[in-house]
Amino acid sequence: MKKLLLLLSISISFVFLGCSSKKVFEPKDVKDDWAYYGKANSKIASVASNAAMLETREVLLQDRLLDVKIDESYRLLGSSDGWVLSSTIDGQLKIDFIADETLTKKFNLKKTIAAASIKDDILAVLFANNDMALYSISQNSLLVQVQGTPSIAVDDRIVNPYFMNDLVLFLTLDGKIVIVNSESKKKLRTTIVSTDDNFNNVIYFNVVDNKLIAATSTKILSMAAKEVRVSYEMRDIVHLEKEIFITTKEGEVISLTPDLQLIAKIKFPFAHFLGLIIHNDKLYILEKQGYLIEVSRDLQTHTIYEVDIEDGFVFEADKLFYVKDEYISLE
Repeated sequence: MKKLLLLLSISISFVFLGCSSKKVFEPKDVKDDWAYYGKANSKIASVASNAAMLETREVLLQDRLLDVKIDESYRLLGSSDGWVLSSTIDGQLKIDFIADETLTKKFNLKKTIAAASIKDDILAVLFANNDMALYSISQNSLLVQVQGTPSIAVDDRIVNPYFMNDLVLFLTLDGKIVIVNSESKKKLRTTIVSTDDNFNNVIYFNVVDNKLIAATSTKILSMAAKEVRVSYEMRDIVHLEKEIFITTKEGEVISLTPDLQLIAKIKFPFAHFLGLIIHNDKLYILEKQGYLIEVSRDLQTHTIYEVDIEDGFVFEADKLFYVKDEYISLE
C-alpha cells in the first residue's frame, strides 16, 4: 500500500511539474500597447465560417452587423448569396433574406446539418453524417443526394459548400472535395485532401490563381492540372492575390505559392495563434498571451504590441478581431 501511495505521489508530482513548466510566448521586443480597442454591444456566442452570432442572437458579418436575428434553438450556419442560414439539431433549416428581413423560408431536412450554402434557386447542404444534397428553394424539393462516409470527430471549422458556375463543391467532414454538377445532377469527382482518421474535415477552401486550394488541419491541397499536397499543423490560412499565408501550431508564419512552394517563413517560439487578418499589405496575428503581431508581407520584419484580451470566441472581420465582447481594430 505504501509503495502504491509513493508511486501515486510521484506521478502527481510529475503532472504538476509538467504543467508548471509549460512554455508560453514571451517576446522581449514588445513595442507598445495597441491603441485601437472598442467595446461591442454583446458577446459573441458562436462563430460560423463567415459570420458570427452574438448573445443577442444578432448576426455579425465580416463588414457589418445585420438586423437579422437567429431564432432560439437554431444554430448559425453562415451567410450565402444574400441569405443568412441557420438550423436546429433535428434538421430544421431556416434562411433569412438580408435585404428584406420579412422574407424567410424553412425546410424540414430531418437530419443534423453541418454546413449549407445558396446560389440562386439551389440550396446545397452538407449533413453531420457527411451526406450531401442539393435542393430547389422555390420548389422545396430534393434535386440530388450523395452518400458520404460518417466521421467520428471533426474540427469545428467546417466549410460551407462552394458554388463554381454549375458545379457545387462539397468540402466534406472526412477530408475530401466532392464535386457535383447541379445541371446534370450527378457526382463528377471526389478528390482527397487528407486521410487522417479524426479531425480531418476541410477547414479552408478558395480559388487562388486558378487553382483550387483546400486544407484540413494537417494538409493543404493545390489542385489544377496536377495535385500537390504539403503537410503543416495549421491554425489559420488566408490568401492575398497569388500568395497563401498560414500560421501553424508550432508558432510559424509561412507564405506559399499557389503551387504550395515555400516563399518565406518566420517563427515565434511557443506562440499560440488565435487569428490572422491581412490588412494594408501586412499580416496581423492575434496571440493567446495578449499580443498582436504585425508582420510585413515578405515576412522579413515584424512588430509586437500588447493587447488586452480574455478567453472567448474569436471572429475575424475585414479590419477587426472580435474577442468575446470587445474588438481590436487594425485602423
